[in-house]
Amino acid sequence: MTRTGRRLRGAGTALLAVGLIAGLAACTNDPLADQYREGDNKGFIAASGFEVEEIPANERTEPIEFEGVLDIGGTATSADYAGDVLVVNFWYAACAPCRVEAEQLEDAHETFEGQDVSFLGVNLYDGAEASRAFADKYGVTYPSALATEDGSIKLAFAGQTPLNAVPVTLVLDSEGRVAARIIGQLDDASILEALVRDALEEA
Repeated sequence: MTRTGRRLRGAGTALLAVGLIAGLAACTNDPLADQYREGDNKGFIAASGFEVEEIPANERTEPIEFEGVLDIGGTATSADYAGDVLVVNFWYAACAPCRVEAEQLEDAHETFEGQDVSFLGVNLYDGAEASRAFADKYGVTYPSALATEDGSIKLAFAGQTPLNAVPVTLVLDSEGRVAARIIGQLDDASILEALVRDALEEA
């Protein structure tokens, strides 16, 4: 994890790490995730399909400025990630595809350990306790901002992604601009990793 990630996690690192091993095992025994894999879409609003879009540097919009309250305590702002490639994943705990893709996101997060890459979740509907419980269960070690605590983070990204459908993952370049977006469940960490590497090569 980058210096930024370590600073944001702070005292929450131990809390999230406790459930890592048990959480990874639990991923294979999740009724809602199993229900989703079987094609039953009850209980969540899913993205209408899987789409990947990489945006050329000369077509990107202005840098996104945001601030959010973290589920581990404290806040995160766009300034905290200045100079990093930032992966932002929009999710909530009862979203079955979000549960399915959690392992892939964490795999990608671990791949870039020690590089100028940070990860931030944006939990759209849950409070801090439910958000941390999800992280513990699924072995997610990066923090999430809570839209329920500060709705401004949703507004900051509203023009960049369909927040009425999740999961959605954005890759911001080192200037804070959207360089790529993934709409729908991430099936393979390598897809996200390739987008992140492309953004890193630009820096």
